[in-house]
This record gives sequence, C-alpha cells and structure tokens, in this order.
Amino acid sequence: MKRVLTAIALIALAVYLIWFAAPWGFEIAALCLGLLCFWEYSGLVAAHGIRGPRLFGVLAGLLIVLLPDRLLPGVPVIVICAFVWALRLANLRDILPAVACEFLGSFYAFAPWRFAIDLRAASIHLLFFALAINWIGDSAAYYAGRLFGRHRLAPIVSPKKSWEGSAASVAASTLFGVLYLGHFVPRLPWWQIALMAILGNIAGQFGDLTESAIKRGAGVKDSGNLLPGHGGVLDRMDSSLFALPVVYFLLNLFSLLRHH
Repeated sequence: MKRVLTAIALIALAVYLIWFAAPWGFEIAALCLGLLCFWEYSGLVAAHGIRGPRLFGVLAGLLIVLLPDRLLPGVPVIVICAFVWALRLANLRDILPAVACEFLGSFYAFAPWRFAIDLRAASIHLLFFALAINWIGDSAAYYAGRLFGRHRLAPIVSPKKSWEGSAASVAASTLFGVLYLGHFVPRLPWWQIALMAILGNIAGQFGDLTESAIKRGAGVKDSGNLLPGHGGVLDRMDSSLFALPVVYFLLNLFSLLRHH
C-alpha cells in the first residue's frame, strides 16, 4: 500500500509540474530534483570510500541549470576553485578522485534538468515525450521480461533484466513516441521521432544500469529512502538523467540539419 500511495503522489506531482506549473515553478522543481539527485549521489560516492562531493559541486550544478548559455564558461572557473581548495588536503591521493567525483556529479545530477527546462520551453509535449519513453519502456520491459525473459541482459549489474524485456522497452517507447509526437508535434518527421525514442530509451536503460552498478559497488540496495516503497529520487530518475540529454541533443541536431 505504501508503494502504491507513493506512486500515486509522484504521478500527480509529475502531471502538475509538466503540464500546469508556471515556468518559474518548474525551474524551482528542476533545481530541487538536481539537488536531491546530487545529495543521494554524494552518499553513494562516500560509500565507495571517496571523499563526498562538497559545495563546489553544488555551485557548479546550480550554474549549469540557471546560467544562460553564454555564461556557462563560469562552470570551469568553479572547477579551478575546487582544485585550489583541494590542495589543502594532507593526502594528495585524495585530490583527483574527490574533485573528479564532485564535478561528475554536477553534470550527472543537474545538467539533465537544464535540458528538461529547455525542452519544456520549446513544447510541453517534447518534455513529456522525453520522460515518458522510459516510463512506458520500463512497464513494457517488466511484463515482457516476466513472460518471455530468457536471456540475461546484465547478470552482474542487474540479474533480473533480460534482452527480451529490453527489446520490448524499445519497441513500446518507439510506438508511443511516433503516435504521441506525431499527433501533437506533427512538424517532426516520423523517422526523427522514432530515432529519438529508440536512442532515448536505450540511453535510459543504460542510465538504469549505471545507477545499479554504482549502488552495487557501494554495497547498498537503494540510493536513498526519501520515497517510501521506491527508494531514493535517484532510483526513480536514473533513466531520465540519461534520456533527457540524448533527446535534447537529437532534437537540436535535427533542427540544425533542417536549416542547412
């Protein structure tokens, strides 16, 4: 029951934020999601025995989400500051992994939400598509895997996932994408929609596997316990963190090609 209630609350919140929230409200929500993902990522880093990300990673993440494109070179300035600050560490072997994990976390946890903001500004339907291709794909993978799953996809990282489920996930996402965007964003050719759905879904599956690998390396089952019955925010958003950048990149690539 706890898991079902949490799922209902998450669906209601997602519907409101995607479809009805004011732009500033969605930006605040995107920032909060970035902070929560970064916080849980920091816990996983610490569980790996590496100094957890600190303030500089958060600052870089906030700049990635909030700054106009022309000011994004400010992020490398934060990286420089982090290296300078890290020079105080007594064990010099801590400097590289600490700073590397800090700024990997900035891009991993925050950057996808910058793309989410930009996608929503272009069209609510594009944002919904970028998120839903993995939500729908996950459901298709679950049922197809239970019915037909015979070949393990990644037995060490995620023993329950199968190639059959993975293929069903891609197929369901592609069908959904072509039907949904084909209706609501008819200016996009069907083959571009299909390619975005396929590559976005595959990226999302890798996002899921990547987070599972990080958790297994850390020796934990969930990234957190903020969502009763569902684990942490990162556990629910891992696919979207990889899918959003891929959809955003392909959309801009297609736009560039159309104008040349």
